[in-house]
Amino acid sequence: MKRVLACLILVAAAALTAAAADVTGKWAGSFTAENGGDQSALLVLKQNGTAITGTAGPDEDRQWPIRVGKIDSNKVTLEVQSEDDGAVYRCELVLDGDHMKGDLTATQGDQTMKAKLELSRVK
Repeated sequence: MKRVLACLILVAAAALTAAAADVTGKWAGSFTAENGGDQSALLVLKQNGTAITGTAGPDEDRQWPIRVGKIDSNKVTLEVQSEDDGAVYRCELVLDGDHMKGDLTATQGDQTMKAKLELSRVK
């Protein structure tokens, strides 16, 4: 009986933790490439369980659909392909309350750019 109760408590705690880590909404910020220079970033996310859908791009006018998106605990991974030039952007972010930050890798053909991405939830 104690084991069943302990399992139920663990499942409830996991459900509460998962519910608390909801990234649904708008996130705005910027990324800084390794070679310098800041550029704006805007994500519009919708979370359903561990799956993340929505759009991402540099601003409101240029948004592209998220091809792959998921959250695992506080780790958010996203993949977007630009409709402008076909570049693929991969984000590996860490969620901390109303902030996310981490690595952005953009690949176009045989060229790769690495950057640091920082975002805050738009209220």
